[in-house]
Amino acid sequence: MKNRLEEFRTARGMKQDELATMMKVSRQTISSLENGRYNPSILLAMKLARYFGVTVEEMFIYEDEE
Repeated sequence: MKNRLEEFRTARGMKQDELATMMKVSRQTISSLENGRYNPSILLAMKLARYFGVTVEEMFIYEDEE
């Protein structure tokens, strides 16, 4: 699954550790999300989308594996 987290975060001028603190996760979690090495829980995905004022579908792009 791809995501636009880094795009939304940098548009706000935020650092990874600032976002991590707001979401109550580690900076490594934010880094792993942005690099596509980690898929978030539904709760974290919804919190991130709500924080940036977008839908979960706008934040996270599901690509069917064929």
